[in-house]
This record gives sequence, structure tokens and C-alpha cells, in this order.
Amino acid sequence: MSDRLSVLKTYKLYVGGKFPRSESGRVYEVTDSKGNWLANAPLSSRKDARDAVVAARKAFGGWSGATAYNRGQILYRVAEMLEGRREQFAAEVAEAEGLSKAKAAAQVDAAIDRWVWYAGWSDKVAQIAGASNPVAGPYFNLSSPEPTGVVAVLAPQESSFLGLVSVIAPAIVTGNTVVVVTSEKAPLPALSLGEVLATSDLPGGVVNILSGRVNELGGPLAAHQDVNAIDLAGAAADAELVKALETAAADNLKRVLRPRAADWTADPGTERMLAFLETKTVWHPMGV
Repeated sequence: MSDRLSVLKTYKLYVGGKFPRSESGRVYEVTDSKGNWLANAPLSSRKDARDAVVAARKAFGGWSGATAYNRGQILYRVAEMLEGRREQFAAEVAEAEGLSKAKAAAQVDAAIDRWVWYAGWSDKVAQIAGASNPVAGPYFNLSSPEPTGVVAVLAPQESSFLGLVSVIAPAIVTGNTVVVVTSEKAPLPALSLGEVLATSDLPGGVVNILSGRVNELGGPLAAHQDVNAIDLAGAAADAELVKALETAAADNLKRVLRPRAADWTADPGTERMLAFLETKTVWHPMGV
């Protein structure tokens, strides 16, 4: 028998490229699908949510101003690092969702493939979201997509990794920065993703990860005046919460991506990328 003591892990948040504890000092127990204790996760507060928005706003200028090619290269590097930790993520997904090792590994493989797929869109999305518009007059009229800004994302509750990647990657590939609230009951794959992002080339603040209660963090993020859009995927099971968050988001005319039944294994399409883009139209005289 081993005489070693187990090293019990308490995870931290990922905000602004760093790993702070919740300012409230609170944690909660994370258990597997059978109720066995796995680790402690931070129970984020409203103050943590505000700090994450500040970090996301600070990172927005540099990330949105980077070339599309550069963003794609950085996201591809993240996928490379996820591949290197594939077994760890498969074990975490298996414990979180009660899946067999094979099914969990398939979920992780799909998530990595999806990250690569979105990375490839970085310098191509303008081709489907932009246009040269025909106008009557001696002008060029060009429309091009631009990122919305800071996006709050309530990650899916049931799909702890594939669903998580499916909501983060399309938001950041187009130049937005995000504040993510993890699955409440299965936050560990998301918190581990923060460890990957911190050692990749992704600038700090582009992705900020908070664990805790959706109904505690969703409200402050939906009402925050410096959040430009919100994805309500993680609130799909609570119609009253969705309505309250939509009402709060209306105060500063946030874009709201409403939740609906989702098969995260299906072809994602381009909808989530286009949901958080604005269109800039420029008129320019042709000259004679």
C-alpha cells in the first residue's frame, strides 16, 4: 500500500492571465457523477465578475487589433496544447459527465477539432460577413465585420468541455474578449482550460474564466454597462432566469444570444461567430 498522502487540489479563477482566488474567499465542493468528491472550485462573487470584465476590456484593443492571421495562429497553438493534455481532459470529462473513457475521449477529440476548425475561420469570416455593395454613384461602398466587444458567456451546463469550446472559440476568433461562467456542477475542465490558455500565446484577459453559481453571476454580467453582448447557453434550463437576464441586458442594448436546445456534437456552422460581429460600412469616392 502507498504511504503517500493525496495532494488535494483547490482550483483558482483565471482572470487577466492570472490565477486569483475568489475575492470572497469562498469555494465549493465539486463531485463526480456518483457524488464522489473531486476538488474544490472557487465560488465567484459579483466583484470577481466585475474584475473579469475590466480585464476583458483591457485586452480588447490589442486582441481585436491583431491581424486575423495572427489570431488564427494563436488559437491553433491552443489546440496543440490541448492535444498534449488530451488524457487529462478525457479523465476530467469522464468524471464530470459520467461517461466511459472512450466516450469522454471522443468528446475531447471533438472539442480539439472544433477549436482548430474555428481557428481556421479567423481570416475567412470576413469573406462571408463582408461585402462590396452596389450603389448608384461614383463610390466604393464596402462592408466589413468588426467584433462587438466584451462578451459574457454562460457556458453549457451539461457539456463541460465540448460545449464550453463551442461557445468560447467562435466569440474570440473574430476579435471579441470573453468572460465565461463555467458549468456550475462540472467546472473542472473549464478551469483546466485556463491553465492551458495561460501557457499559450493567448494574451491575458482575452478569456476570463469564473466558476460558481449561474444565477449569482449572470445578473451582474447581464446588467454590466461595459459588457456588449451575452450568450445565455448555460441558462437554458431556467426560463425565469433567461427572462431576467434579457431584461437586464436591454439596459445598454446588449446583443443577446438566446438559449435553445443544442446538440454540441453537431456541425456548429457559423452562427455563433456571426452573432457577435458588427458591420462597418465605408463609402469612398472612386475618383474620375
